[in-house]
Parts: sequence; C-alpha cells; structure tokens
Amino acid sequence: MLRALLACLLLTGCASPLPEADPGMAWVDLRGQVTDIFMADRLDGVRTADGRYFQVTPGAHRLEARYDFEVSGGGGTSLFGDSQYLRCTLLVRYDAFQAGRRYVFEARSLGFQPQGWLRDEQGKELAKAEATRCI
Repeated sequence: MLRALLACLLLTGCASPLPEADPGMAWVDLRGQVTDIFMADRLDGVRTADGRYFQVTPGAHRLEARYDFEVSGGGGTSLFGDSQYLRCTLLVRYDAFQAGRRYVFEARSLGFQPQGWLRDEQGKELAKAEATRCI
C-alpha cells in the first residue's frame, strides 16, 4: 500500500502546471465524477496537446472529450459481477465562445448512459453533449 501511495505522489509531482489562460481566448475546464476519467481529446477534429483543458478562439467550436466511467456489475454485465468500464466520446458544439471567459465541460454517468454539458461561469447550461463511440 505504501509503495502505491509513493508511486502516486511521485507521478503527481511530475505533472506540469496548467498554463496561464490567454485573455484573447476562452478557457474550458473539464469536470467529471471523482472515480471517472474525463479528458480533452479533439478540438474541431484536431487532437489536443493537453487533455486537462481546452483553450479556444472566440466563436464556434466542436469539443470532443474521452470519458471513461465505471459500471457496477451484478446485473449480468460480467461473469463474476465485477465492475466494468465504458469508454465514450462526448461531443459538444457551441457557437458563441467569448474571449477571456471560462467554461466547464461537465460529465457524469447514469448507469450505462454518459451525460455531458457545457456550462458558463455561473453554471448556466449552454449546450448538451452527445455521447458517441461507446465501447
């Protein structure tokens, strides 16, 4: 147990800090459930360099994020009733990103169904995400 904790601390120490937000662009944070993995994947069809955020020019954009979430077993999903993981792509389109603003691309799962939203700084829903390519 101590080894695992030490390895985790070492890896965390190696993670680079987030860059400063460019005031001429919009910043999109990603927020998922604690047990899930939710990472930026593509911006307008082009793979992102850092999966922790999106930074976009003002205007319309298509954001794709990879969402891995746990589905509890016991309902016939696994031979032994173990938990399994699903991996989906969540896609959100929004036409009005504004420079200097912060947004949140949020994800959660409800059973086998992933859900996602784009929200503004006040938490207002701006767009609903579409789940695609779930495996």
